[in-house]
Amino acid sequence: MLSTGMRHKIKREMCSEKATICIGKNGLDQKVLSEIDTQLDKKRKVKIKILKSALANEKVENIVSKAEQETNSTRIEVRGHTFTLYRRRKTQKT
Repeated sequence: MLSTGMRHKIKREMCSEKATICIGKNGLDQKVLSEIDTQLDKKRKVKIKILKSALANEKVENIVSKAEQETNSTRIEVRGHTFTLYRRRKTQKT
């Protein structure tokens, strides 16, 4: 669970960033999920844009929820067709 302050900090950092992943007409398929997972591992946060062609079959809320569950991440913000996800780094036990 993220604190409110941490959530605001991430929103501020990501507001000027452009979306690095676009979800197209194929929807949230395995390729897109693996790319989201990879970027979350590297950067801890990712901004994703849903194109209009993807919205023909599903709603924004369904896509965001599925991406959040499949990548084990936390939703930071949803604005229109763009959303931001965050995942803490995995701690290694020594």
